Amino acid sequence: MALTKFGFIVTGDDFVQYQGTEKFSMKVVGVSDASKGVAVAKEMVAEGIQLIELCGGFSPVWAGKIIEAIDYKVPVGVVAYGPESIDSMYRLFAN
Repeated sequence: MALTKFGFIVTGDDFVQYQGTEKFSMKVVGVSDASKGVAVAKEMVAEGIQLIELCGGFSPVWAGKIIEAIDYKVPVGVVAYGPESIDSMYRLFAN
């Protein structure tokens, strides 16, 4: 089976956007709080999304909660930033 349905969850503002072609679809969902990612991921799995990627704004703790909430039904990846980005990430998400 090829990947045809991809989901991305980003922290920031609440929104939903769809992109894709006849053979591939992507659902991007923005959440104003990482805790909202749990419900979004469950919804994505119910819609048949095959793989979920979380933005770097999700901590490992929230990634784990999301993975457990969907009962490991699809792979969940997390965008990671290297140590050189720690200070700028802190400034970005501190408020």
